[in-house]
Amino acid sequence: MLEAKDLVLEYGGVRALNGMSFTASTEQVTAVVGSNGAGKTTLMNAICGLVKLASGEIRLDGAKLNGLAPDDIVRKGISLVPEGRELFPKLSVLENLLLGATVRPDPTRRRKTLERIFELFPVLANRQKQQAGRMSGGEQQMLAFGRALMAQPKMLLLDEPSIGLAPMVEEQLISAISDYSRESGIGVLIVEQNAMLALEYAQHAYVVEQGRVALSGPAAEIRDDPAVIASYLG
Repeated sequence: MLEAKDLVLEYGGVRALNGMSFTASTEQVTAVVGSNGAGKTTLMNAICGLVKLASGEIRLDGAKLNGLAPDDIVRKGISLVPEGRELFPKLSVLENLLLGATVRPDPTRRRKTLERIFELFPVLANRQKQQAGRMSGGEQQMLAFGRALMAQPKMLLLDEPSIGLAPMVEEQLISAISDYSRESGIGVLIVEQNAMLALEYAQHAYVVEQGRVALSGPAAEIRDDPAVIASYLG
């Protein structure tokens, strides 16, 4: 389980996270939704150690994460698909994938993980030698997902995965990751501007506003509540 308690983070005296607390379990998808500027991406960066908290704690299976270097957080079991993907465009598909496995030296597990990713996204298997920068947006997002999964995470973080994708493609990708979560037992924490998409595949959800949790509950209930949509997601 990923747990965050009373997270506070400031930029220039403005609180991007203002006492945010939440939990996200393995074997399920947890959505974090809200308007632009609500603190969603800042939350993801804080979990991964990319920004420094003013106060609060982040724990994975009881082990404290904040204060660790980003690569150590990956070793603990957190893997991020960042907004914008941030692939290495001149490297091949296979090279990008193998870079995701640098923290997992076991060659047998690495090979099995790679095989599973190729099953999940067959296009990657067919284009192993192709430069990442020459792929379509949807294919690049598959590669970003695959690279993150190569680290064999306990918790996979997705930051705005639908940006720049056609609606059919974004739904196919989120559906595939949701299926993978159930099959493999990893948790998925998804931050998504397309709230309805995230809530469709999540089991639990948090609605954030001005750096703190405004509402939480089963994703289906939040998705189907017109008052919630009008107040926080409209």
